[in-house]
Amino acid sequence: MKLKYMIIAAAILLLISLAACTSTETQAPAAEEQAAVECPTAEPCPTCPTCPALPEPVVKEVPNQDDWANSPHNKADAEAFNHWNEEDPAEVPANCATCHTSAGYQDFLGADGSEAGVVDAAVPAPAGTIQCETCHNPAADALTAVTFPSGVTVDGLGGEARCMVCHQGRASKVTVDTLIEKFAATDMDAVVAPIKEGDTETRFGFVNVHYFPAAATLYAGEVMGGYEYEGKLYDAKNDHTEGFNTCIGCHDSHTLEVKIEQCAQCHEGAASAEDLKNVRMVSSAHDYDGDGDVTEGMAFEIAGLQETLYATIQAYAKEATGTGIVYDAATYPYFLADADGDGAADTGENGPVGFSTWTPRLLKAAYNYQLSVKDPGAFAHGNKYIVQLLFDSVEDLNAKLATPVDMSAMARDDAGHFAGNTLPFRDWDDTGVVPYRCAKCHTAAGLPTFIANGGTVVVDGRGTTLTTGIGSMPSSNGFACSTCHNEADWPNRYSIKSVVFPSGKTLSYGGKDADGAFVADDANLCILCHQGRESTTSVNNYLKGREDDTPDPSLSFKNIHYLAAGATVFGADAAGAYQYAEKEYLGLSAHPINKCTDCHDVHALEPKTQTCAGCHGETPLENLRMPTTPDYDGDGDVTEGVKAEVDALIEALFAQIQVYAETTAGVPIVYDSNEYPYFFTDVDKNGEADADAEGELQGYNAFTPRLMRAAFNFQYAQKDPGAFVHNPKYVVQFLIDAIADLGGSVSGFTRP
Repeated sequence: MKLKYMIIAAAILLLISLAACTSTETQAPAAEEQAAVECPTAEPCPTCPTCPALPEPVVKEVPNQDDWANSPHNKADAEAFNHWNEEDPAEVPANCATCHTSAGYQDFLGADGSEAGVVDAAVPAPAGTIQCETCHNPAADALTAVTFPSGVTVDGLGGEARCMVCHQGRASKVTVDTLIEKFAATDMDAVVAPIKEGDTETRFGFVNVHYFPAAATLYAGEVMGGYEYEGKLYDAKNDHTEGFNTCIGCHDSHTLEVKIEQCAQCHEGAASAEDLKNVRMVSSAHDYDGDGDVTEGMAFEIAGLQETLYATIQAYAKEATGTGIVYDAATYPYFLADADGDGAADTGENGPVGFSTWTPRLLKAAYNYQLSVKDPGAFAHGNKYIVQLLFDSVEDLNAKLATPVDMSAMARDDAGHFAGNTLPFRDWDDTGVVPYRCAKCHTAAGLPTFIANGGTVVVDGRGTTLTTGIGSMPSSNGFACSTCHNEADWPNRYSIKSVVFPSGKTLSYGGKDADGAFVADDANLCILCHQGRESTTSVNNYLKGREDDTPDPSLSFKNIHYLAAGATVFGADAAGAYQYAEKEYLGLSAHPINKCTDCHDVHALEPKTQTCAGCHGETPLENLRMPTTPDYDGDGDVTEGVKAEVDALIEALFAQIQVYAETTAGVPIVYDSNEYPYFFTDVDKNGEADADAEGELQGYNAFTPRLMRAAFNFQYAQKDPGAFVHNPKYVVQFLIDAIADLGGSVSGFTRP
């Protein structure tokens, strides 16, 4: 505005000057006439910009203001924004200010010009609510990584990073373990005594995860928000479905409400957020809480496990510490003493009495219970992770209860395709990347990518099975619906006409049409993965040029891989097991029902026993035996199930492998199905794998080609636990042939 007035003043002076130049007043005649002088021309006065009429706002309407104004982030009377008002001094401490004040959050981000990642000072109270500028500033826009209380940093984030800064909890497995270590509490069931440092006494007490730790639940085992027990595997991030696997993908970022209309597109009948508690997908096939109901929503499965854990916590506290315990979500420190056992918290001069006789075992379980309670949306954010934490907590407390809780009807893990907490999906967590050779069958997007890229399975010159048409991929938390269902033709499954097996043979459950072309079949989807990764062809290629009975330290065991059911069903047609030259083998199983999808539930993966019952009655599968079945194992028992016949031949083969290894290869051998590379040296013949000075198990190093072939068939039968149903005659053939090739007597056996 000063500029405007200066310009006006200059213009006035100029006008005065002009007036002087053009005056008509009569002057006295000059003695001598002088020449006329032309007056200068002034520049036109510039137009001054119009200033807004204050106090009119620069922006008349703030986007999303009404949504924000009515949200929990602007609930002015909430405890979250007023807890410190009566403190002396009245201020929000730096360690709380990040999430309870707008200024603190901006300080944490470094939006105020300070160092990012820390809050430099307390914020005066009352500090107000979460304002627009809290999340709308350049520092927040640039935020792509968030560090959790465990110390784990999740990066590559979008707008959801703003939410995750606060909705992550304030504790983790690391926090609990650090506290236990600080008190040197090595006895998990002993009440931990206080630590005295001078006049100060520090007590071993409850660790509170804090409120709404949704991101900790969502990212599950990746960030260790729950207390994860040693030796257990846990789900990774719940990916749900693309577009709906982040905070802002599922919640309106201003109202914070769930985007229920989008949910309803897939979850029929979901008209409110409350209705989402009834959601249960086909991937949740098991009865997690053991109440017999496998149709209730996952929220109720969690509620059932919470109830069981709480009862177990109470039983353990009374039995191990002698003091009863109760929980009150509205009263800090939440777990309260109940010495008289009346089910209500004891009270003292200052109100309810906190529970104080903690043991490490009790602390771990109580922490997990609190985590499950403090995230009311856990059933959607990461239900399987919460199920695992609750299940493991009950199991751990059970170890010290005189009368353990009966967990026989409960379930922890999902069916294999959806068990994100199991090794087939968690084996690559150290890098987060699944190699191209494994990605097809061990990632959610691997199979669709393989199909889209026209991938094939080939065998190289050394006999190594390779998967082409797909590169390495990020690790997954189990399969997704889109792994088998074609998103471009939803909900139809991918149409697969034929499958190439590791032997190089092309097969199809649909057979061929009149023109000799392969016919698509749903079961072909299954055998894209359930085919093994080796074969007669690859073993022969690997052993080419070597003497049958000469040990070769350079040979390492060829592993068929896991659950090669498709290769078993197709038998000699797929040549998945090692088939000895000049021997004949059965091809596709002659059973009238021999397709994966005919015999197994495609989601739960369990056998359709009702289908079997049509012919076999109520006889368990492991006891099935046809009247014409001969005595394969030669033990004289013609009433035992075929499984027992096959198991006996597997045992006989391993016994012959051990004899051959010691007498011909010169090095005793043992087998461990849970440790790679499965076959180990056993020089002292104590039945256990040898280990070096560092405890490293010694893989078997004296394979001969003959021993390799037999070991391959032994492993094949181990890795297809349903082989006795899939194609029992084929299995009996290659087991007996392996025994014979090692020099064992097979005269008592009956080979089909």
